[in-house]
Amino acid sequence: MHYPSGEQTSIYEAAMRYKQAGVPSVVFGGDEYGQGSSRDWAAKGPQLLGVKAVIVRNFERIHRANLVFMGVLPLQFREGVTAQSLKLDGSEVIDITGLEKGITPMQDVTMTVHRKDGKTDTVPLKLRIDTPIEVDYYTHGGILPYVLRELLA
Repeated sequence: MHYPSGEQTSIYEAAMRYKQAGVPSVVFGGDEYGQGSSRDWAAKGPQLLGVKAVIVRNFERIHRANLVFMGVLPLQFREGVTAQSLKLDGSEVIDITGLEKGITPMQDVTMTVHRKDGKTDTVPLKLRIDTPIEVDYYTHGGILPYVLRELLA
């Protein structure tokens, strides 16, 4: 479903419309997000669709790192919180705050859920950028831009 138009469309078409409009997307997932995926393409695909953050219960270890390498923000719900428990239906607008003054590994951030009825919920999340070098990769937009900048310097 594409919002705010309410038009039912393919994931690809909706993603391209959001991307063209400059609207970043968020993916919500469950346990061991990324498990069994085709490694780096599982992170490249969302990045190419304009996904800026993935918010899950927990990550498969290598996939979490691959998201960072692609410049996608990996975020984790606190214990007992899920997209289902928050009753998310896809019509919400999501804000992530707490990164404005810089990123440190495993820091706490806040997700604000703006619902179509005007209500908001704030949800604490854990940033799953786990190491200082991952901070560098992410802040450069991913590992490839990081390496290119290093080579050019």
